[in-house]
Amino acid sequence: MNIEAGHDQEDLGGVFDILVVGGGINGAGIARDAAWRGLKVALCEKNDLAQGTSSKSTKFIHGGLRYLENYEFGLVRKSLIERKILFEIAPHLARPLRLVLIHSPDMRPWWLIRLGLHLYDNLGGRQPIPRTNSIDLSSAPEGKPLRPGFKRGLSYWDLWCDDSRLVVANALEAHSKGAEILVRNEIVAAHRENDLWKATLRSSVTGKSRVVSARAIVNAAGPWVESVVDRMEGVSAKRRVRLVKGSHIVVGKWWDGDFGYALQAADKRIVFVYPYLNEFALVGTTDVEFDGRLEEAAVSEEEIDYLTGIVNEYFTAEISGSSVLDAFAGVRPLFEDKAESASKTTRDYSIEMDNGSCPAVTVHGGKLTTYRKLAEDVMKMLKGHFPQMSSSSTADEPLSGGDMMDSDFEAWTNEFKVRRPWLPDALADHYARTYGTSAFKFLQGIHSIEELGRQFGDVLFEKEALWLIENEWARSSEDILERRTKHSYYLTDQQRAEFDDWLENVKVKGERSDHEQ
Repeated sequence: MNIEAGHDQEDLGGVFDILVVGGGINGAGIARDAAWRGLKVALCEKNDLAQGTSSKSTKFIHGGLRYLENYEFGLVRKSLIERKILFEIAPHLARPLRLVLIHSPDMRPWWLIRLGLHLYDNLGGRQPIPRTNSIDLSSAPEGKPLRPGFKRGLSYWDLWCDDSRLVVANALEAHSKGAEILVRNEIVAAHRENDLWKATLRSSVTGKSRVVSARAIVNAAGPWVESVVDRMEGVSAKRRVRLVKGSHIVVGKWWDGDFGYALQAADKRIVFVYPYLNEFALVGTTDVEFDGRLEEAAVSEEEIDYLTGIVNEYFTAEISGSSVLDAFAGVRPLFEDKAESASKTTRDYSIEMDNGSCPAVTVHGGKLTTYRKLAEDVMKMLKGHFPQMSSSSTADEPLSGGDMMDSDFEAWTNEFKVRRPWLPDALADHYARTYGTSAFKFLQGIHSIEELGRQFGDVLFEKEALWLIENEWARSSEDILERRTKHSYYLTDQQRAEFDDWLENVKVKGERSDHEQ
């Protein structure tokens, strides 16, 4: 067994049309789009897929209600259109979530909030989720956990999305069309030679280097975009990134219902509080200027105080730093538009191309919601260099696991359970939501719980871990338990240690097998 999932050959050979740098949502989306157009694609990522910002978002596919205050109507419209597309092509990963925006009399006026949500309902055209309606919080169940004084609210909908799995789904689709996905391969240098890019990649697993030839490079390295520019000889992309840290905390859920809340903070930010993995609540996010080592970005005590303080202003069930079960921070590479504050900096993107003897494209900014449109725009920019490429079909083609009739996840899940009656509901729901229709491939030839192998705890079985290693480029415990799944929330320390021991044994066996071959 190759612990590198069979996709990390020592000698790739040949010339790629495009080398994509960065295994976050933008990089994976660009690789998918380019591969679907018939181009030969390689994607390199110095760590794991979605290990950086793309696994540390608020996990919403949304139009950006707050962007309306900055008059970014075009961005909101683009985002709402993408929200509808993603709901249709990845119904297992993106699901509607109802949010209650609580009106605080000393914040934004009621009429302004109502007008904003009216625009939100209509800017993106017809949507597959319900429209806004008013709520009397003094009598509605949504008002029960709130402090006295909050009388009015507005109920609206957005999509919740598993950000890490969205990245993996795009990478899987790219790979199914022939793209090479080179995780744990960092670009250390690149130069132009005979109308080709010669990029040197170094493996963090083997320590070995290789040279990859490509007709174009797309730098979608997120917060690391400028450091990648520095490694590309002859490229002088403008410095356009504003690094902003967004932090989130996870606490125990304290209210009944499958809806969440949007809280207005005194600094005009919107902080979301919503059900997370059923029994928890996720609270976020912050907007803090970041100037440090990206790999060391962490949630500060000040940010925890900020988030818990806002929650306590609205709810009777007070939380504090001791309530925090988990916390994560991601550094967002926002496009530098010289806004007066981090929270006012645009969430839109900018794409810059350096032609030279072969093109280099640099991506600045962007957000989870608009990744597919960003990828489409990158490929439009490269069209003149690859006239043979076909048109884009990423808006119509399901992502890996998303090919469900009428994008109806509930109906598909019911069918899945009928066809696998031996699966307990909790396990069937986990496989359906995590893998979608790919769960049938995952369970091919398996007819009982016993055949799933060792159970490490909760609904984590050996078969799933092996599937992730062999098919989804997973290598470490964090790859499996934190990014591709959320099993880490449900394992005890002892179970986690036992899983780590098992994984280490698998890696040793895999390396021995590779050596013998």
